[in-house]
Amino acid sequence: MRKVLVVGGAGYIGSHMVRLLVEAGRGVVVFDNFSQGHRAAVAGVEVFEGDLMSPDDLAAAFDTYDIEAVIHFAALISVGDSVTDPASYYRNNVTGTLNLLDAMRAAGVNKLVFSSTAAVFGNPLTEKLAEDHPLAPINPYGWSKRMVEQVLADMAHAWGLNSVALRYFNASGAHPSGEIGEAHDPETHLVPVVLLAAMGLRTALKLFGDDYDTPDGTCIRDYIHVCDLASAHLKALDYIDTAPGAHAFNLGNGAGFSNQEVVEAARRVTGKELPVEIAPRRAGDPARLVADSTRAREVLGWTPEHPDLDSIIQSAWDWHQNPSYGPFAHKRLTI
Repeated sequence: MRKVLVVGGAGYIGSHMVRLLVEAGRGVVVFDNFSQGHRAAVAGVEVFEGDLMSPDDLAAAFDTYDIEAVIHFAALISVGDSVTDPASYYRNNVTGTLNLLDAMRAAGVNKLVFSSTAAVFGNPLTEKLAEDHPLAPINPYGWSKRMVEQVLADMAHAWGLNSVALRYFNASGAHPSGEIGEAHDPETHLVPVVLLAAMGLRTALKLFGDDYDTPDGTCIRDYIHVCDLASAHLKALDYIDTAPGAHAFNLGNGAGFSNQEVVEAARRVTGKELPVEIAPRRAGDPARLVADSTRAREVLGWTPEHPDLDSIIQSAWDWHQNPSYGPFAHKRLTI
């Protein structure tokens, strides 16, 4: 069986993608350096341990397996860290992707689904962000993804690379089995940070800024369940079988929730008080990011199956209470 190479497949979104590919009967091999990913998240799946910064590792992976397509998740993802250490973000996210594309071309593999981000848009000029919104990142993380999107378009013309860039909004939640979930170290995403605070594993729950131009002053984001993201990748993989060139789709629920609303939802789900401390704004954070995913729905035939914020947080809460890997795997919540 030919295989889909899932780069960064042991990470949060990658491991959910691997699970879905296996369930769909597709051949899968994970390429990961395990700097952030977890072996337990891809137990039972073929793994090639390697690094995007090593062309030799990439060449060996393509020599070892009959690869039909690549799904690329491996990236540094913290907006704040990208502002203080932009070189690492450009090196890993841009140079690493160029190395991957070189290996794909050498192996004759021309299908790629790329993990992009809503950060390519920068400050929104419209209430919801469609694909034709200007691309004007305001932080190095967003720029690194924007640069790769341009590379993909250029490679389509240069040597026939067929690609889909999927621009995520806020990935959240966990697999309904409770076997895989979000386990970053350190954790910076709001939903898991709130849940760790509910478990007593974070001493302070900080919201960064309460003076944005939003109804309650806190940032508004579009939360999308990680399993819905994975399903969009599977549809994108099928799409490029018959749609040559470089394409981009926005992935979100189309509903925005403020940071304060996320905390309130977590209070409902967990039954915990969750006191909040307001901290200064973080550099590079726009006030509002909400997706217009009409094109993904119409062209890919994709529909989110978990649009409700409380259900997204409930799935994450189920995972966090009994994580099988990650920095808090040895902790258990006593209710």
